[in-house]
Amino acid sequence: MTGEFIFDRKQECQRIDQFLVTRRPFLLFGPSGVGKSLLLRQVLSEYRSVLYCDDSATTNVVFRNLARALLRLGSPRVRKVFRNEDAIGTKSAVSLKGIVMDALREGEYQIVLDHLKRPSYAFASAVREIVGWGSTPVSAVARSSHMEDTGFLQPLYGDRSQKCEIKNFDEPLAQSFAQEIAKRSQLSGKNISEFLDKVLEFSNGNPGAIISLIDMATYPKYRSEEHIKISPLYIDFRINGGGAQ
Repeated sequence: MTGEFIFDRKQECQRIDQFLVTRRPFLLFGPSGVGKSLLLRQVLSEYRSVLYCDDSATTNVVFRNLARALLRLGSPRVRKVFRNEDAIGTKSAVSLKGIVMDALREGEYQIVLDHLKRPSYAFASAVREIVGWGSTPVSAVARSSHMEDTGFLQPLYGDRSQKCEIKNFDEPLAQSFAQEIAKRSQLSGKNISEFLDKVLEFSNGNPGAIISLIDMATYPKYRSEEHIKISPLYIDFRINGGGAQ
């Protein structure tokens, strides 16, 4: 598998950076596999005080992730209660929430909730409580800006200027990206040009899908002498969910 790298996303990174610099909450959205988390991690590496939750499945999970992040940042409030991250798992959800809320009020933090999926009313209430408790901006990441993905959090990002969409690559960019991934994967074959044309067709410009297709083409089961077995590869790609990452 090729290593992670940012390909032609300078404008999107700059926009995320601008949100963080100005401490404005934002909604980052785009299809699965488009690279939202990758872009975030790239930009967030410059922001020590941003609390990044890579799993935002439930309210309890979010507060546990926030407690771990605050502990790593050396929050006095959290360090007073927990000696290490393992101890965080022993606290009840109610106690943990109180500790995290107090810690947030004592510092200048920002929160980013990644992998957001249909948040409940209770989840949204907890987020609104965080926002109302102090001055902590809460940003979110979802597959789309529609209600089925952002749910009860939708009112928090009602302004269009708060939304940042990450799109699939257009055809020229997708072609360049596929060629770069093939090069990094050291992919070869007598029908590699035909295969890369099919990659563009099958992926619809989705970076994650492009990476998955090319990675699959390196497996022995999809090779026959010097040829890539395109049809079996594509069938398995579809069966496995279209390579969404």
